[in-house]
Amino acid sequence: MPFFIEVVLPLALPKPFTYAITEAEYAFLHPGMRVAVPFGRNKIYTGLVIGLHENPPQLYEAKDIHQILDDAPIVTKTQLAHWQWIATYYMCSIGEVYKSAMPSGFLLESETIITSHKDFDGESANLSDEEYLIYEALQKQSALKVEEVAAILNKKTILPVINRLIAKNAIALQEEISEKYKPKTIRYIRLQPEFLQNDQLNGLMELLSRAQKQREAVMQYFQLQSAEKKPVTVKRLVEAGTTAAVIKSLIDKQIFEEYHLEEDRVQFEGSDNAGFGLSSKQLEALESIKTSFTNKDVTLLHGITSSGKTEIYIKLIEEYIATGKQVLYLLPEIALTTQLVVRLTAYFGNQVAVFHSKYSNNERIETWQQVLSSSEKAKVVIGARSALFLPFQDLGLIIIDEEHEQTFKQQDPAPRYHARDAAIVLANSHQAKVLLGSATPGIETYYNATHGKYGYVALTERFGNVTPPEIILIDLKDKYKRKRMTGHFSDEMIDAITETLAQDKQVILFQNRRGFSPWVECMTCGHVPQCPQCDVSLTYYKYKNQLRCHYCGYNIANPTNCHKCHSTDLNTKGFGTEQIELELKSIFPDKNSWRMDQDTTRGKHGYEKIIDAFKNREIDILVGTQMLAKGLHFDNVAMVGILNADNMLYQPDFRAFERAYQMMVQVAGRAGRKDVRGKVYIQTYNPLHNVIRQVTDNDYDGMYKEQVYERHNFKYPPFFRLVKITLRHKDYEKLKDGALWLYNVMSQNLGVTVLGPEEPGINRIRNEYIRTIMIKIPQGTALGGTKKSIEKIIASFDAVPQYRPIRVTANVDPY
Repeated sequence: MPFFIEVVLPLALPKPFTYAITEAEYAFLHPGMRVAVPFGRNKIYTGLVIGLHENPPQLYEAKDIHQILDDAPIVTKTQLAHWQWIATYYMCSIGEVYKSAMPSGFLLESETIITSHKDFDGESANLSDEEYLIYEALQKQSALKVEEVAAILNKKTILPVINRLIAKNAIALQEEISEKYKPKTIRYIRLQPEFLQNDQLNGLMELLSRAQKQREAVMQYFQLQSAEKKPVTVKRLVEAGTTAAVIKSLIDKQIFEEYHLEEDRVQFEGSDNAGFGLSSKQLEALESIKTSFTNKDVTLLHGITSSGKTEIYIKLIEEYIATGKQVLYLLPEIALTTQLVVRLTAYFGNQVAVFHSKYSNNERIETWQQVLSSSEKAKVVIGARSALFLPFQDLGLIIIDEEHEQTFKQQDPAPRYHARDAAIVLANSHQAKVLLGSATPGIETYYNATHGKYGYVALTERFGNVTPPEIILIDLKDKYKRKRMTGHFSDEMIDAITETLAQDKQVILFQNRRGFSPWVECMTCGHVPQCPQCDVSLTYYKYKNQLRCHYCGYNIANPTNCHKCHSTDLNTKGFGTEQIELELKSIFPDKNSWRMDQDTTRGKHGYEKIIDAFKNREIDILVGTQMLAKGLHFDNVAMVGILNADNMLYQPDFRAFERAYQMMVQVAGRAGRKDVRGKVYIQTYNPLHNVIRQVTDNDYDGMYKEQVYERHNFKYPPFFRLVKITLRHKDYEKLKDGALWLYNVMSQNLGVTVLGPEEPGINRIRNEYIRTIMIKIPQGTALGGTKKSIEKIIASFDAVPQYRPIRVTANVDPY
């Protein structure tokens, strides 16, 4: 009797494939275990078993599997069901969800490249013969493909050997980021204890009588210790005038000993009273959340900036852990994870696990296994959106902080899921509760909360009763007319910065554009250098003296004359963070200004370095893009400046006003979080604009009502569901024909509003032209049925030979 399994491959294939297995394997295998299977001519992939049966496939001969990779399932039934939901709802294949959900260390393929770890010593480790052969081969060449390893060992089943080497930390996979999350350690030194006996110090001075510098170093150490009454860091001793070489020789002589202590990158409020108590308002909110959970699965906590939402989360997490449940805490940004990990580990110790893309393969696999075994280590999982895919056993609560953030939506590659919505579905399958937290909730969330679908709890007072910041508008038209501008700063803004710095407080300035200026223009003929592969102008970077494309990375040296008419009269237009930073250096030459944008936070620890320096008051003025708007917390910031509010307002997007409001309120919320009321200065050409007025009055309800009215009129969420179809191809005419064909078929067959096909604002990226079609599905219509029809139409489009090369992607809830 033949036996078969259904296997999902990590590829964009519409359905699983059937493979043949033996009776013994049939008895051993369960859904959720991985198997290595041949696919295509000579490739091997790691597939996931999703079902076992005895029906041979009708259309092809079932191949045999290569080997079984797991002893027990590593994916749970609930997970598989959730992945299936994501694939159906977001219109992609389950293979794409599987590839995105699993840490890449679990997905070895025959194409994977293996490299050796630099600091691994193969001689002293006890490697088996096969492992040693691979290790030896990697000493002779820098990298091997999995196929080459098979040739070296002369056998087919090699994945277990590779997995063992990964576990021993002997090899690394090419895809992984080699940097690991390292806790920040500080080097301290202390005197060896024997010298602290009664009369040993004189002996020590005798001993060093001829080494003048070393003797001075020891004296310096005593001075620092008595002055500061705390352990002495090597850094402090070097600052006091001792050289690193002297310290090293004292350690070698065993007079000093060095030791390392881990230090939190970012300290928080509440760390000075580790077992913090909640204020009466916070307690009230906590009780309201619990009451709301009795009859609603999802509750929105609408707390203004700095109202102490995190403390409420911590108390709530504590209650769920006490009942043995797991908690998932989702954040929109990896930078925030760093801040929060410190805070939660201080409170829950080792019960916290972290999962996001900056972790290496090994670390992600470890977290996966801890969550799967429901170990003590992973009671609370903190992560960015990918943490949603972990194999939870007993999930009790999901907290989604800053739920309005657009980074919860994955844009590319598939699955293009929204972590907030997918988390609510996941919680439902675990019978868990969801808490959404935000100072500026997304309009759909607030709509659901006010229409009784979600519970609603408001927190309207800042922690410690600090008054929300005062918002001052500056009219740029008027300032330019009266010639009261220095660069891009009005006299009022400069006075405010000067005054804040004089009080020894810090300043945050916000400009949502990186680079020096968005384009360079020839003043003779008006030519603007464009990217040859994308339909955008090149951004000018002064410190690299080059023009760069923000879409594909293309760059050229800054031209000295116009490429069209050869005139040398070139001028830059607009301004970005780099230009602001340079202007600050000339206006406040004796102050330390810094910027935080995608260019300065490239490295994994780029974020922490800047946040750390700002926290330690090494930076006086921090200029940044929207990264600054996320829930970061600095005690000493008294003023926030928004340099140009208008470039957020006028975007071709139905969410532009909502986003601008959220961004400005969030940036403003960074000011005056401790004891003194902060000030926020907003420079705008349009001080009477509705959104800017709503920000000034902190009028969320006004903004919400206005936007909901507009959206109802123009058929947008929450009243309509959107599906955006994007078509891409190198040939402009072929794309135009294909898009029109698809639009015509859809508008005839779907029975809902179909708009398009239109060229987006940027209609060519990486040499591919783009067209989009927008489908608007009203609330009462069966969503599933409409999506099935869309998929059928796309399948028939792919069946037309001349349209097959056109790439079509569907994005559900695209914004």
